[in-house]
Amino acid sequence: MELFETLKLLADETRFKIIQLLLTQDLCVGALANRLGITDAAVSQHLQILRKGGLLKGEKRGYWTHYAVERTALDQVAEQLKAYANSPAIRQSNCQKLSVRRSEIKGREKTMCKCNCEQPDKLKETPEKCSTEQIKECHGDQEPHPCEGKKQ
Repeated sequence: MELFETLKLLADETRFKIIQLLLTQDLCVGALANRLGITDAAVSQHLQILRKGGLLKGEKRGYWTHYAVERTALDQVAEQLKAYANSPAIRQSNCQKLSVRRSEIKGREKTMCKCNCEQPDKLKETPEKCSTEQIKECHGDQEPHPCEGKKQ
């Protein structure tokens, strides 16, 4: 399963709590419902989602099915997140000027400062016409304006 999809599964508070509980011990639907303070039906729905996502496995014991976490699946998620965390950051100190179609500004194309913060909408004009407030909103307290000397 894709990392994004797995994280969406875990983003639900109840499902996250289910995973937390099942990391400590195997539990059946009734025990989970009791500990979470929700209905058996609600727990069953969450368990079904987690099983389809490959995060849980069930084992029949007598009349009940006890659920456990698929630890290898969690390990894979952790490794993927660790890889993201350890990837090198690409830092650029200057804005990149791009031609941006701004249909809301009289339907004409304008060259605007499109900086790393991706907020060109904060700059209503071309870089040379930016007010101090607009520059600060887009670039923070950076002095001088990152596009200085790069005006067309």
